[in-house]
Amino acid sequence: MTMSSLDSATVTLQQLVDTNKSQQLTAMVATSIQKASNQADSGQDQSVAHTPFQQFRLDSRQLEANDVFVLLKSQTANPQKSRDYLLQAAEQAAFILSEIDPIVLLSEANNPSSTSSESTTGDIADTQLQLAASSCPVLYVPNIRDFLGSLIQARLQYQQTVTLPTVVAVTGTNGKTTISQLVAQLTQLMGQSSAVMGTAGNGRLGALVQASHTTGDALAVQQFLYQMGTENAEILALEASSHGLDQQRLQGMPITVAIYTNLSRDHLDYHADMAEYAAAKAKLFDKAHFPDLTHAIINIDDEHAQVILDTANASDLTVWTYSLDSSKAATFVATDITPSLQGVKINLRTDFGDEKADNIEIVSPLLGRFNVANLLAAIAAVVALDDDLAINIERIAPAVAQLQGAVGRMQRVPSNDGCFIVDYAHTPDALSQVLASLKTHCKGQLWAVFGCGGDRDAGKRPLMAQAGLAGADRVVLTADNPRTEDPNVILQDMQAGMTAEQYQRTHIEPARQTAVEYAVSYSGPDDIVVIAGKGHETYQEINNVRYDFDDSVVLQQALNQAGRV
Repeated sequence: MTMSSLDSATVTLQQLVDTNKSQQLTAMVATSIQKASNQADSGQDQSVAHTPFQQFRLDSRQLEANDVFVLLKSQTANPQKSRDYLLQAAEQAAFILSEIDPIVLLSEANNPSSTSSESTTGDIADTQLQLAASSCPVLYVPNIRDFLGSLIQARLQYQQTVTLPTVVAVTGTNGKTTISQLVAQLTQLMGQSSAVMGTAGNGRLGALVQASHTTGDALAVQQFLYQMGTENAEILALEASSHGLDQQRLQGMPITVAIYTNLSRDHLDYHADMAEYAAAKAKLFDKAHFPDLTHAIINIDDEHAQVILDTANASDLTVWTYSLDSSKAATFVATDITPSLQGVKINLRTDFGDEKADNIEIVSPLLGRFNVANLLAAIAAVVALDDDLAINIERIAPAVAQLQGAVGRMQRVPSNDGCFIVDYAHTPDALSQVLASLKTHCKGQLWAVFGCGGDRDAGKRPLMAQAGLAGADRVVLTADNPRTEDPNVILQDMQAGMTAEQYQRTHIEPARQTAVEYAVSYSGPDDIVVIAGKGHETYQEINNVRYDFDDSVVLQQALNQAGRV
């Protein structure tokens, strides 16, 4: 059955409760139906329970007759817009489930000059009567995010039951895209049908559809999971962003294996501080949020790992660790790491006590020392999906040689001389790791071309510049996605604290294409040039307009023009 045929069928909340096998969902929905009504008529809640509807919608613009609109709080706290969405949806929705108190919203709409604290008893009474008289019931469900994903999946499964993929989720500042794609590739090479969901796109390997967010909203996530189930995907490897975890967009996902990579400065325009950022990541390892969890795979080389370890242990998960430090007693350790511009050779040491799996030589085509850590995490995840550890690791080792890096992650663009790399590194830590990995192979000078995004954490800008200057011989500062900011202002912020010596090694060029062409023109035959920050992205966002811009394409064109291919 297609998604369109699902759209045309109707169901009631009570039917979903009666047929769903999850006792937790049944209890939550039943409690909400019984207690969450804000109608003057207390029987309204029960009428909603038996009101037929078609689909759940989170965007009022997509609402069709007899759909249910779910009104969620805006992260930017815009009450006027929320009131507008509520009133617009009420014109055609079967009913509305609101995370926001509708009486407060509509009281303010009736009396725009007042605030919620100034609303009188008369205002509230009038609003209650207005809601009671409305043909569209509105239920106030402040805990809707606790079961929204499960409710959406129950709706999808009601019309046609499908077996959902086993889910491996990856969280951390860096490495999410690469690890999720490596997990999907390895499981596919070992005979299982797989799919990915994240920054570089959603779908089956080789047929990804570009995504607008690393982690989509609860509706998009559940619809994609269901769609992969209809396509018989057995494994889904996904990226779990801190935003997505904090906003419970992944609620209801059958996550079995959770991976933690690292934590470094990012998204502090959203999270108050690093502690809050770490706490959001730790939610992925809490069985209270993801009851299907069995394994936690954690990078113990990261300074914030203990927060994740504590959460995973409190949830009584099987905890496996990985490390690039041979002195550490991790579950998976890479020893004798021999990197090159063609990849890396390592010895994989495990602590499972099986001679066959204790020390295996692995050759990987992935560039960079940090990709060894990504590889360990992916191997650990694939092992966790199979009970026979030794056989699994023995089968994985030869498959590693067939892996391909994620697009825009240490992606080498062909050239006759020199080495040219496109990478997504857009945090100080990620840029430092990329440059450190390449520095040991550089016979000439190491170049870094990068910028910082506009309308984001401004405090990161000078840190990015210093990371580039610490790791590279030559630096070209340029625009990234300036969004609504002046690129020159961003570049000024990046230059804060630079010394005279650093200025001598720095070239400032706001136009990104010109900056790439500059590096191609002035770099030598033994130099390595890294174009960092945008990676897989195929656009540059300027003043709310996305223009076609792909670093790998622009770089290839510059190499052609310079006669270096």
